[in-house]
Amino acid sequence: MISLSVLFWMYVVLFAIIGAMRGWAKEILVSAGVIVALFLVTIMENFIPFIRDSLTPQNSFWVRIAVLGLMTFFGYQTPNFRRLMDSGKFVRDRFEDVLLGIFIGGINGYLIFGTAWYYLKEANYPFDWITAPDQLTEIGQDMAELIKILPPQWLTPPLLYIAVALAFVFILVVFI
Repeated sequence: MISLSVLFWMYVVLFAIIGAMRGWAKEILVSAGVIVALFLVTIMENFIPFIRDSLTPQNSFWVRIAVLGLMTFFGYQTPNFRRLMDSGKFVRDRFEDVLLGIFIGGINGYLIFGTAWYYLKEANYPFDWITAPDQLTEIGQDMAELIKILPPQWLTPPLLYIAVALAFVFILVVFI
């Protein structure tokens, strides 16, 4: 059996490698997509009465994961506009671009897997093959500390609204 914290760090490293291969400009789109996913989930659960009143914890998990998955998928779909491709912003020739891609890719791994893990925790680990951390062990206590810093734990309104605005501004500045 593998610990969720080990899986978490494996995905952070994996996404960092992906970020190095894709480049920082493409990874920014993924970061923005995950931030928008958190924003959409917050809006749906707090301000849309039909969704807020009809969701059970089990259904809520699937809606949250679907929104996160869709926004992550579309974030990884790089625009193929000739004008953007010829602008040189997607080029990753320099070592600095690769390093920044590693850093932003690692952040994306933290955002994506951390958000999914938080949603699992909120749904009380709805699968038989995934169990909650045992608080009596040292690893379980470390996992509990890690859960405290997962993105949905601290990226809440009004900080979430500021993050959406900053992501939008950053994309406008970088890509236009």
